[in-house]
Amino acid sequence: MDIRKAVITAAGPREHHLPLQTLVDRDGQPKTVLAILLEELAAARIEEIGVVIRPGDEASYTAAAGAAAGRLRFLVQPEPLGYGHAVLCAREFVGGAPFLLLVGDHLYVQGASPRRCAEQLVEIAAAEDAAVSAVQATHESKLPYYGAVGGRVVSGRRGLYQVTEVLEKPTPTEAEQRLVVPGLRAGYYLCFFGLHVLPPAIFGLLETDRARLAPGERLQLSPALAALARQEKYLAAELAGRRYDLGARYGLLTAQLALALEGQDREEVLSLLVELLANRVR
Repeated sequence: MDIRKAVITAAGPREHHLPLQTLVDRDGQPKTVLAILLEELAAARIEEIGVVIRPGDEASYTAAAGAAAGRLRFLVQPEPLGYGHAVLCAREFVGGAPFLLLVGDHLYVQGASPRRCAEQLVEIAAAEDAAVSAVQATHESKLPYYGAVGGRVVSGRRGLYQVTEVLEKPTPTEAEQRLVVPGLRAGYYLCFFGLHVLPPAIFGLLETDRARLAPGERLQLSPALAALARQEKYLAAELAGRRYDLGARYGLLTAQLALALEGQDREEVLSLLVELLANRVR
């Protein structure tokens, strides 16, 4: 599986501004979230990038991409009809090739690993010749924010799972009944990381789901992923790294701290945090 294309979804009404925000990256330089994501894709040797945006956001995203703007192709989602619909907007751009999918309101920090998260996932997909979604063990209190998977451990492969179930934002009861994975702590489930390597077959599955929607119902990605798991090899992988949801409460702050603590200014940031905490307890 040779992955050379990527799609970033960034058209959600509550998320479309987040890739335009500026943070200080690990090298101490201020960069937009979009620019940091583009560096993530460059490390994974992605050559073509489609960005799903709202109508009228082209100029803002071009500016946020900076010198990398020439690598982008903007794919407009005319109306906010759901995450699955946003992915479907990339069908012509993707064509018949497998592709890397990521959301524009997450950042990824690989910690001690020398390889970025997107690079890790692309390598797993190529080695296994299969669709793979990155997942992160997540407490049940966070289930209302993420899709989640159930499955079985792939023999001899720590952190790699054969997906058997996919649920969008399940309740704790649903998760306990259908998504328990051997080896995870009680109350924890494998929730999506915001990175997927998917085959072009996903678009046909999305079209099938769209034909079944009731008027006004939004098209989600999770049902198509569940159908994908029933028809071909589909894996979930825990990566060396963490995702940071910028749209969560204090999400931008948490992501900034994570970048800073993994970067060249770590000691300075730790000193500032200690000083801040010391002032709070006086």
